[in-house]
Amino acid sequence: MAKHILIKPIISEKAETLSDQVQQYTFMVDKSANKIQIRKAVEKMYNVGVESVNTLVMPGKSKSRYTRTGVQSGTVGSFKKAIVTLVEGEEIDFFGDI
Repeated sequence: MAKHILIKPIISEKAETLSDQVQQYTFMVDKSANKIQIRKAVEKMYNVGVESVNTLVMPGKSKSRYTRTGVQSGTVGSFKKAIVTLVEGEEIDFFGDI
């Protein structure tokens, strides 16, 4: 059974700034994936050349909401994030023809 390495791209203000200035794109990836697997998955899915891959594990956070029935508390799970630098002149268009 094939494991899905790339879960989804991360679209935030900081990620958009990175992609515009230095050709770095941010993805949420499988926690057990290594840099070589992430590089191959991005190259295969988007048909681009990858120069380098940086990974980091974002820790889980506790959250609480104040509702009519009282305080609801829980946690947001941790996840692994990969910042992929592309070869000069290449880019990924996430939005296509929107």
